[in-house]
Amino acid sequence: MTTTSRTAAQRVPGAARRGIHPGIALAVIAGAQLMVVLDATIVNIALPHIQSALHFSTTGLSWVLNAYTLTFGGLLLLGGRAGDILGRRRVFITGILLFSLASLLGGLATSSGWLLACRALQGVGGAIASPTALALITTNFEEGPARNRAFGVFAAVSGSGAAVGLLLGGMLTSWLSWRWVLFVNVPIGIVIALLAPLYITESERQPGRFDVAGALTSTAGMTALVYGFIRAAQEGWSDSVTIAAFVAAVVLLSAFLLIESRTRQPITPLHMFRNRNRAGSYAIMLGVAAGLFGMFFFLTLFVQEVLGYSPLKAGLAFLPVSGVIIVVAQVVARLLPAVGPKRFMVAGSVFATGGLYWLSRITATSGYLDGLLGPMLLFSLGLGCLFVPLTLTAVSGVSRQESGAASSLLNATQQVGSSLGLSILVTVFGTASRNEAAELVGRFLASASPAMRAQFQRTGQLPHQISAQILAHGISTAFRFAVLFALLALVISLVVIRARPAGPPRDAGAPVPSETAA
Repeated sequence: MTTTSRTAAQRVPGAARRGIHPGIALAVIAGAQLMVVLDATIVNIALPHIQSALHFSTTGLSWVLNAYTLTFGGLLLLGGRAGDILGRRRVFITGILLFSLASLLGGLATSSGWLLACRALQGVGGAIASPTALALITTNFEEGPARNRAFGVFAAVSGSGAAVGLLLGGMLTSWLSWRWVLFVNVPIGIVIALLAPLYITESERQPGRFDVAGALTSTAGMTALVYGFIRAAQEGWSDSVTIAAFVAAVVLLSAFLLIESRTRQPITPLHMFRNRNRAGSYAIMLGVAAGLFGMFFFLTLFVQEVLGYSPLKAGLAFLPVSGVIIVVAQVVARLLPAVGPKRFMVAGSVFATGGLYWLSRITATSGYLDGLLGPMLLFSLGLGCLFVPLTLTAVSGVSRQESGAASSLLNATQQVGSSLGLSILVTVFGTASRNEAAELVGRFLASASPAMRAQFQRTGQLPHQISAQILAHGISTAFRFAVLFALLALVISLVVIRARPAGPPRDAGAPVPSETAA
């Protein structure tokens, strides 16, 4: 870009202005994204320790994840809008500081309610920081190779965040305590907040309105829906609170749709769903995210509670998952213009379905190498095939002004799918576990010696073999239900998606063009 064109660009309202230290600016942006992304998984490995320390039930434990993903996904679009209106750097720093404060308070939690409130506040901070982090790349890097490289680094950080979170969570829990999976964000957030004003260029403010009503009704509606499923797992479907939660969800989500259809600047542009490829990509992401979070949640419990892995060993056990996703995604990005998104979506859905079905055969005697690694790798292969074409399909054919909303909507769909899917799978797990426990406990009491029966009545603890069978049965049943999510993604890939190949493969490092809209 010439000096004249740069000067002209800076006169345009909202035009990006570049800093003189792009490497440091990218490190700050990528560091913030890594912190936000890994916090969705860093607590996974610490879940058994959190459960025993703060007295969570197994079904209630899922709220440690859902409290974060629900607020993160529900307020993500509002956070992106705030960056456009108030200035992206300013909003970015605010989100990072809020995220860091919530992490500090969460690490100090002494009760389950305290921790869940802080996890929800973390989600709010992440929803403010994450979309502005992505948008700041366009503010600080010129269009062309520099911006493409920056997007590549950002995507790599986002893709590896899950693996880093699992490994870091295992290290911190093993060497320090579960509280450090939250405390670790504080020094990182402070450094990012201090460096951002020095090396990141502020964006021009753009006129607009905040759709607060849409953000609140969507988040509250999804929270009520998730709560209804988890409450049903604990108290049954006829429980009055369960029914009230579902009724509230219907009312709030209906109000959300009404608000979005009538407001001038909706947080969720409903016309985005008119394009069948884009709507299909959102639906596929919904099902895939549900299966992914379910796998991490249940297998984290299995490897520690049944296989007896330490938190660090459990974190290492999941590294192959992210490794396969990253490698396969790079290959898919290179081949996508020639092969087209539809074929990769179909193949990815088939692999994901096969992996989840294989995991549904898990038993209390399954080992890591002979029972878990194979299906995890197969499921990861499916995810690697899906993520790139889903992202490109979601943003293909939209105007430049709405590209941020399209990509943020895909991210929000992923977070909502994670929360909703996990709540459904936890409901299935809870019901199956209760039924299996009733049968196995009856057998145990009938065959146990008087001393063993007396000990069980006094402590309520079953022998490890029986508790492992109950946990494994609930997990295998949940995975059988998760197969339905993957099958739904497969049907949508076959029936709804119609995007075609865009051309021959490009050289490595060249930008991948968006596919042609059907």
